[in-house]
Amino acid sequence: MTEQNHMVDKNGTLDTGKVNDVMNRMDTGEKEQILKNFEEFKSYLGSRVHLGESLGLGEEQLAKTAEKVAGYLAAHEEPRNAEENLLRELWNVGRDEERHMLAHMLVRLAQKANKAN
Repeated sequence: MTEQNHMVDKNGTLDTGKVNDVMNRMDTGEKEQILKNFEEFKSYLGSRVHLGESLGLGEEQLAKTAEKVAGYLAAHEEPRNAEENLLRELWNVGRDEERHMLAHMLVRLAQKANKAN
């Protein structure tokens, strides 16, 4: 893949504006596998957070990315389980600052899931 296919360039600069493009390019089968089970979703999110941390991204950058991904999922994907449904409902009723805090909590949840694996 070329550099423009990623959200982080070779200099470690994060471009959250590419979230929709990256999500749209994801294989449908892979996306379904990740979203059908909440534990699988947490594990996948944990691996992505760990990758971001290894690239030097801080919690705020990770939360901003999580916020973009959550917005994409809320707008484009139907919840596959009760946990995703709850997250979507919280996302949809939250104000911007509440959504941002929820994104921080999702990052910490992912970090915890990654440590458990």
